[in-house]
Parts: sequence; structure tokens; C-alpha cells
Amino acid sequence: MGRRILNDALRMMVNAERRGKATAQLQPISGVMISFLNIMKHRGYIKNFEVFDPHRVGKITVELKGRIKDCKALTYRQDLKAMEIEKIQN
Repeated sequence: MGRRILNDALRMMVNAERRGKATAQLQPISGVMISFLNIMKHRGYIKNFEVFDPHRVGKITVELKGRIKDCKALTYRQDLKAMEIEKIQN
């Protein structure tokens, strides 16, 4: 999991919609995920979501609308050599 928390959460929502579920439970959570869900709610892709216990591991329950066909998070990755790190920092 680690760096792919948002991608895993989006896949869980897509899989729940494909199975015809009304809700999806996402765990673990992050601030970026909450911001992304606010945007999805504003644009009408989900009905509502609730955050439980945000100070520990936390859970989010998302009420699905049936409008999500496919959703993925793209992550940018760049391979660097140890010698190149100083050049990029400067």
C-alpha cells in the first residue's frame, strides 16, 4: 500500500460500484483522499462520505451513486542516481 493509498481507495470504489453495492468503506485514509472525495461529491460522482476516527488509522464510508465507470490515480515516478540528487536540489 504505502504510496498508493489514493489509488487503492479509488479501485475499491470502482469495484464496489461494479458489484452493485450502495456504499464502500475505505481504509486507511489521508488528507489528499478527503480533498479528492470532496471534489467527486461536488461534481456529482458520489452522494456523501463520512470520516470515522481521523486521528488514528481511520475509515471513510462513501455512499455511491452509480456514476463511476473507471477511476485511477496516476503517480509520477522518476528514477535518480545518488549523484544527481544534489543537482536537482540546487
